[in-house]
Amino acid sequence: MAEVAAHAGVSHQTVSRVLNDSPLVKEDTRVKVLAAIEEMGYRRNNAARMLATNRSGRIGMISAHLALHGPSMIAVSVQEAGHDAGYDVSLVGVSDFAPESLQGAVDRLLDEAVEALVVAVAHRTATERALSLDLSVPVVLVQGVSAGQPMAAGIDQEAGAGVATEHLLDLGHRHVAHVTGPTDWVEAGQRRDGWRQAHEDRGLLPGPELPGDWSARSGYEAGLRIADDPEVTAVFAANDAMALGVLRALHERGVDVPGRVSVVGFDDVPEAAFYWPGLTTVSQEFSVLGRSAVDLTLRALGGEVEPATELVRPALVVRGSTGPAAPA
Repeated sequence: MAEVAAHAGVSHQTVSRVLNDSPLVKEDTRVKVLAAIEEMGYRRNNAARMLATNRSGRIGMISAHLALHGPSMIAVSVQEAGHDAGYDVSLVGVSDFAPESLQGAVDRLLDEAVEALVVAVAHRTATERALSLDLSVPVVLVQGVSAGQPMAAGIDQEAGAGVATEHLLDLGHRHVAHVTGPTDWVEAGQRRDGWRQAHEDRGLLPGPELPGDWSARSGYEAGLRIADDPEVTAVFAANDAMALGVLRALHERGVDVPGRVSVVGFDDVPEAAFYWPGLTTVSQEFSVLGRSAVDLTLRALGGEVEPATELVRPALVVRGSTGPAAPA
């Protein structure tokens, strides 16, 4: 930094102010310092900076099931929001929910001197363990959370499922079937609750409930049962992969979509618009979720005690897989 200052003809303090985006630096001076930095190939010594400020500028993140669309997009959104806020984000993936796995991930990130932790694990037991962590840094949850929960940012899964089911009921379908997610996932339960509540609000009994595990194969197996049930005219699948399996099974059985059965998914994966027919689905605002999680983190680091925020409300994207119920 001293060499940059000498090259630019300014003081060491001026270089420091430029690097920290201080408004006290004149624009022509800032340009001169940045030109010297680029010419000399200067890189900030983060280890020295951490020793001087006692801050690492790093947020740790623990995530599971990164092969699935939702968890992977949450991880991306938190990393992007963290970078926009001037923080590096260290991501550690866990493959199971044993106590030692979660603790190992926590220890690894604390060894990197992270200033806070963001935990994205929707499995019910893992969420409970995350809530019980007693650490010297703030912990923010971004999956498996409820409305009003402090230190938690999330997407309103129940509202999203409600919007999906109401769309089908508005089209004249009376008993919407549901392909569930795994029973030990908090968000699967919330989506199931939204499906049931939408029927209850209209005084209707829900259609059959079919077990799934987020995979297209489980959706396909559920779809074969739906194809054989003449009472079912609509189905809400708890994610798009299972909705794809449903569509495949209905196609193989010669069931017209949406002529006889309408199908709605959840996630709005990039491929959803290219399913045949294009999939009506619930879009989760992952970028908003990432910003919300990082905002909570910064508020906690700023001294706010257990800050809270509203859940992000998802939106329905209507495509060709849904249509009016056929006349009885």
